[in-house]
Amino acid sequence: MSTDYDLIIVGGGIGGSGLAAIMAEAGASVLVLEESTEFRDRVRGEWIAPWGVVETKRLGLYDLLVRAGGHHLARHISYDETRTPAESEATALALDSILPEIPGPLCIGHPHHCQTLYDEASRRGAEMLRGVQVEEVVPGANPRVAYVHRGVRLEVTARLIVGADGRQSQVRKACGIALHQDPPHHMFAGLLVEGAEGWADDIQAIGTEKDFAFLTFPQGGGKVRVYGSYPLSQRNRFAGPDGARLFLNAFQVACSPENHHIVAAEPAGPLYSFFNNSAWADTPVAEGVVLIGDAAGYNDPIVGQGLSITYRDVRLVSDLLKSTGEWQPSLFAPYVEERTERMRRLRHAALVTARLEAEFGPDAQARRRAFHERAMTDPALTAHGIAVMAGPEVLPPEMFTEAHMDHVLGLDQHAG
Repeated sequence: MSTDYDLIIVGGGIGGSGLAAIMAEAGASVLVLEESTEFRDRVRGEWIAPWGVVETKRLGLYDLLVRAGGHHLARHISYDETRTPAESEATALALDSILPEIPGPLCIGHPHHCQTLYDEASRRGAEMLRGVQVEEVVPGANPRVAYVHRGVRLEVTARLIVGADGRQSQVRKACGIALHQDPPHHMFAGLLVEGAEGWADDIQAIGTEKDFAFLTFPQGGGKVRVYGSYPLSQRNRFAGPDGARLFLNAFQVACSPENHHIVAAEPAGPLYSFFNNSAWADTPVAEGVVLIGDAAGYNDPIVGQGLSITYRDVRLVSDLLKSTGEWQPSLFAPYVEERTERMRRLRHAALVTARLEAEFGPDAQARRRAFHERAMTDPALTAHGIAVMAGPEVLPPEMFTEAHMDHVLGLDQHAG
């Protein structure tokens, strides 16, 4: 059966362009359809966990990202209102100790990250189109896509369509693939700031005080991507024209004195607030279609797994495609099986993190204090953090159960 392309990839962001680069280099004919004419800051992830860095190396993309300005973080500090800053800093985690030969998480600005991969895919021979309006996606034995580009409507066919078009995936909807979602736990907001040269370029931090939990990920050159969690009841807390300034003021907390550098910084992009929940598709595959990245389901952003998830998706799917010329839905069974368990484990890790770091009030404060004290003698309590950093597959299944969550939260301390 004659087709126009081997692969049509809808979405030219990190997942779409990353897969296009790999498959074009392998000799496949690839068309990428990207809606935007310019990648813009939409408060997306800029932090790749150490296990995600491993995936970039396996894909052969790591050196490209480093040349584009990616830099590693060296230390992680967990601040909390139940401890002094000195106590928190004394328990700093060396991030180069997580995985062998991985210096730590890798940070790179999201729009620049996307453009770097987009340009690389083009250099390797993929046909890249921007400003595209996809009108129709038709899965099946002879999948096709209808789109408008520069005022001209075209219809093309492929051996396989890849949905890499994000959370509101048009491809997923065209296939009738349902997306399941956890109920929201709290609100989550993000902002890029500049002028924060006082914040060390190699230190990431989290912390909770009163009704606000923060995360900071330096991007270099005085820029820091900052996030904040706050109660669902305060959904409009940072709305309006002064929202960005109110958001930065919330970083003024006693438990992390260095946050004054964040408070004094200036917004360098938009402030977006959204629900924190996870979402997943049971089977991100249909006849003639496979989904990757957020289109296939996404993790609660409180643990920053989006980029690592996407890079593993790209690696698994590209490995399968390169292994055979028979691109039937059954080919992706190993991908579906691995991704289902990976996302289940990461949902668990995110929920434990949310219940520890993004619940507020006296009971939550006492729970965190007890957690920090117990973790000094029971390292298993920090398993959710290991899953986030080293990858969910490195731990045994019992670390991802309701019983273990109750143990971490101390809910089993008085049982019976």
